[in-house]
Amino acid sequence: MENKKGINWFFAFIAFTLGLTLFKHIDFKNFTLKEPALDILYLIVFVLSIYFLIKGKNQPEK
Repeated sequence: MENKKGINWFFAFIAFTLGLTLFKHIDFKNFTLKEPALDILYLIVFVLSIYFLIKGKNQPEK
């Protein structure tokens, strides 16, 4: 029987929170950011948290 690893709730919470924050900070009409430096940092951490979510899900448990 194969043991499936569950979702990492820590990275899921971070990704969800930062995704909502980025969505609120983007002005889709002019394609600008409210606080560019902070929003770029949010985007980097958002991408890393999604990467760790996917990486942790694909690794088989030993």
